[in-house]
Amino acid sequence: MEVFKRRLNQTEGSHVLQRISGCEWDDKSGEIKIFEKWGYEGEDFISLDQQTMTWIISKAEAVAIKHLWDADTARFEIIKDYFMLKVPKLLQGYIYCVGTVYHRTERPSVSLLQKTPSSPVSCHATGFYPEKADLFWRKDGEEIHEGVEKGEILPNHDGTFQMSSELNVSLVQHEDWKKYECVFQLSGVKEDIITTLNKAKIQTNTVSPSEFPVGPVVGGVAAVVLLLVLTGVFYYCWRKRNDFHLVHDDQGREVDVSANK
Repeated sequence: MEVFKRRLNQTEGSHVLQRISGCEWDDKSGEIKIFEKWGYEGEDFISLDQQTMTWIISKAEAVAIKHLWDADTARFEIIKDYFMLKVPKLLQGYIYCVGTVYHRTERPSVSLLQKTPSSPVSCHATGFYPEKADLFWRKDGEEIHEGVEKGEILPNHDGTFQMSSELNVSLVQHEDWKKYECVFQLSGVKEDIITTLNKAKIQTNTVSPSEFPVGPVVGGVAAVVLLLVLTGVFYYCWRKRNDFHLVHDDQGREVDVSANK
């Protein structure tokens, strides 16, 4: 700003100086175009011509600045070093990092869940990335919507995502179960994850009669009964040894009286 004020004989008051600079890098051809423009008092003032590495004026008042900067070869070297070498390297690193994250894909684990035999079957996918994914039910290869309730995509603590889609199986005939499939699709991955509706694959909180632990339960009941019997026998023997018997007091209440008193 001081250079501009001195060259334009403006030593007092407030003034506006603007600058825009940068480069355009073609990652395929490797071509780099530098641009550096200056504005003064809200108007174009002077700009750099990359081909001739000279300054082009937009206002007659900029002639003095042009002559000063054209003679400043060190200024040109700084601009070329920064925009021709350093900035492209920064851009390459940035594009690599962004590309790595953008193209990252993680396939989920998909499970069929059901709370009770009468509850809907939930197709649950968790651990996928990116967030752009779809989960739906289909019958005979066609997506269905009747009896389906689709959940939202939710984040996991590790940065991946999860989602679920419920199917009301009360509307499904037993012989038609194998016709239904849960399909998970992930952006950037061509192969879908397909899970056929199968009772054997459903995870549930209920326990079937064949899996019920009959032995431990029966054993526990028998142990309790035996303990009660032994307690009764012990109490009977203790009373008999101490020769307890019941009598009535003057008010008609039963009282234990020991013959050994």
